Amino acid sequence: MNLVERVQAILLKPRETWPVIDAEAGDIPSIYKNYLVYLAAIPAIATFIGLSLIGVGGFGLSFRVPILAGLVNMVVGFVLSLAMVYVLSLIADALAPSFGGQKNGLNAFKLVAYGATAGLVGGVFNLIPALSMLGLLAGLYSIYLLYTGIPVLMKAPEEKALGYTAVLIVCGIVAGLIVGAVTAMFSGGGPGMMMGGATPPAEVNIKVPGSDVTINTAKLEEAAKKMEAAGKEMEAAQAKGDSAAAGKALGDMMGALGGQGGKPIAPEALQAFVPAKLGAMERSAIEARTDNAMGMSFSSVTSEFRNDKGRVEVKVQDIGAMPALMMAMGAWASSTVNRETQTEVEKVYKKDGVAVKEEYRKDGSRAEMTMMLANGVMIEVTGDNVDMDGVRSALNSLDLKGLSAIAREK
Repeated sequence: MNLVERVQAILLKPRETWPVIDAEAGDIPSIYKNYLVYLAAIPAIATFIGLSLIGVGGFGLSFRVPILAGLVNMVVGFVLSLAMVYVLSLIADALAPSFGGQKNGLNAFKLVAYGATAGLVGGVFNLIPALSMLGLLAGLYSIYLLYTGIPVLMKAPEEKALGYTAVLIVCGIVAGLIVGAVTAMFSGGGPGMMMGGATPPAEVNIKVPGSDVTINTAKLEEAAKKMEAAGKEMEAAQAKGDSAAAGKALGDMMGALGGQGGKPIAPEALQAFVPAKLGAMERSAIEARTDNAMGMSFSSVTSEFRNDKGRVEVKVQDIGAMPALMMAMGAWASSTVNRETQTEVEKVYKKDGVAVKEEYRKDGSRAEMTMMLANGVMIEVTGDNVDMDGVRSALNSLDLKGLSAIAREK
């Protein structure tokens, strides 16, 4: 495995690369040795250079983490990030049966290790602290990589990949908070602590093309209190041996951390906008569902259309109830892309202010088109033996205005 080629492949062509990874032999130590140790070094070294050598400045003030503290922070962060990959792989493996997948420790590790590529490579932006937000956006793309890898590596049905991904995200956030807290113990805190801290804004607004995602910091504080209360309930239930109560408390904890965007749109409301025919193709199957996992809910509608020449699958999913998930799934939309090879084309562009992604093979054997609406409804249309024009026509036959006008109950 060539390191650079693998990084490029998983970032640029994840759907084609995951089956290759699935078929590879190897073991966890070899992935650490040949892949992870190099990528995990990027954010660790970049953060050291950015905070200890370059420093943070603004409004006439400047700050640098002392060299010794910066070196300790670099080493501790590097080691803990490697450990966190393994811990998250254990969680991914344990979650598989809950989402119709198959437990496989090696594949779970592959999923997390290669899925983390975007976030680890994006750590290079920590060289200049003012650009560290770009690293966050790269990390959000890693969540999309997990989403595309789950059906391949963990054998979970595609319609359950969204819920699987979301629960893994929440677990990753919790693990990240723990890593940050442990790292701060060694480094003495970040520049904000050293300079007396700052009062966070009432709201943080992050622009995803086609939508504004607002994270209310007051609600974050409220969520933190709910998590603390749920944690105490879980400890008490565990002490009594009440596994049911402990499971409910864990669900409350995850739900408090994961949800801020309101209730998911009812699947029946989404289904009303899926037609019975797409041109000459008759609808052969449809499934509307709500999945509940760890205190979070997700709704989706998957429909299939066929004729004697090909097949089209239309997925309509509501991911807007979780702003973090919406940002992650829309991370691809932050750029404009026009990539072409002898056999494939990939484009990301704006249409009526909404980002659209197209991927297709020139021989017409497969084409995909994705669009995220302003209210957090994501539409994915996939064609087998259907060319890109056919997939575009299928997407345009949907009532996009009607779907984008569905309001979510707060």
